Amino acid sequence: MKNRNEELKRKLKKAASISLCAVLAGGLAAGTYTGVNYLTGYEQSVQAASEDKVELLKSEKKSDDSKDDSKDESTAKGSLDVSDIVEETMPSIVSITTKSVEEVQSYYGMFGQYGAYAPEQREVQGSGSGIIIGKNDSELLIATNYHVVEGAETLSVGFCDSTACEAKVKGYDSEKDLAVVAVSLDDIDSDTMDAITVATIGNSDDLKVGAQVVAIGNALGYGQSVTTGIVSAKNRQLNSDDTVGDYDSDSNSATNLIQTDAAINPGNSGGALLNMNGEVVGINSAKLASTEVEGIGYAIAISDVTDTLESLMNEETRDKVDNHGVLGITVQSVDSEVSEAYSVPEGVLVRDVTEGGAADKAGIEAKSIITKFAGKTVTTKEQLVDFLSYYEPGEDVELTIEVPDGKGYKEETVTVTLGENTNTQSTDSKDNGDGQGSSQDDNLLEDWENNEGGAGLQYGEGWN
Repeated sequence: MKNRNEELKRKLKKAASISLCAVLAGGLAAGTYTGVNYLTGYEQSVQAASEDKVELLKSEKKSDDSKDDSKDESTAKGSLDVSDIVEETMPSIVSITTKSVEEVQSYYGMFGQYGAYAPEQREVQGSGSGIIIGKNDSELLIATNYHVVEGAETLSVGFCDSTACEAKVKGYDSEKDLAVVAVSLDDIDSDTMDAITVATIGNSDDLKVGAQVVAIGNALGYGQSVTTGIVSAKNRQLNSDDTVGDYDSDSNSATNLIQTDAAINPGNSGGALLNMNGEVVGINSAKLASTEVEGIGYAIAISDVTDTLESLMNEETRDKVDNHGVLGITVQSVDSEVSEAYSVPEGVLVRDVTEGGAADKAGIEAKSIITKFAGKTVTTKEQLVDFLSYYEPGEDVELTIEVPDGKGYKEETVTVTLGENTNTQSTDSKDNGDGQGSSQDDNLLEDWENNEGGAGLQYGEGWN
């Protein structure tokens, strides 16, 4: 009996020793995890950038991982429940509210003084979504679609804790339908900063047709909502006539789209399309709206636009100025139709140069085509005017222009010191980029086909 009791004591002592080791090992593992997080600087809340250049927070998973690794990760995280994904990613999604002014013709506005057309102006409110993608020393940076913020006079960003702050457009690329919005950190209280997170960027190239995805956005402006679906197709392209075709990687203006049957409604634009790891693989952008069509939505493939987003994140935030600088030119848009018909670059054609004006002093001549303004692509005269609205007279701006060179063109970069707008009339939608409010028929193709020669290009003859 005594031997039996001693044996029992030895077993209990051994069991207690094993339990203590397990507790110590567990504590060590937890301490190691915390230590690694501390050393690497990883936290769920928003962290300030340690360097001048702000970069996207990308997934650590590489696109060339082995199949075994991908299976292991899929088993560990890829099977997350949709509710887990929403809980993890919702703090990185915001709603965007815009206010703009548009001219409308009312019944009474049709009869102005002396029978002249008298349009009325009214304030219009729009809704969209955004994704928190980074932070610098003074701003929180949010990605969205360009069409969400286009023409907006004011912007407001709503966070997951129901607080809202004013915002500004930091930069945009209209061709790719992308924009980055900035919110001053001084306007965000500490509780909101603790509540929000920076989204993790995944690899859209790794997506497979049939894979499950989750879309989050401010549908119809009612607040954040969640829809689910699958990847219906990859490498789609939305054409200028609103038809859909295969993605053309050689086209500078084409955007690679992911097609999904996850519901993407008005207000979802700019929101996130997520894979089952909770990573952003697309920015919801377009929906094919038709009574005959259901379950077809589109998102910009994130891997194709990471460089563009990082470039926009690092642009200088500017405010529109009351009396912007001018170039001293009269211009006309060269759209894709004209570009294809006459083999000329897309951009803004310089029709006339004001003698002694800013462009004239910089050596810009008529028949040149402006393709970039301060590094941003220019395709219409309206874009050029919009870019100018952020720059004051006397500021230097770098322009990229295509200059006629025999039967072709050569690219040149010139620096222009913007002039002052001396016109007493207010600049309006008819402004052609010179700040003088001159109006020109913008149907350049019709001009050339009629052989009017206003720009010096005759139908079928090239530059003369």
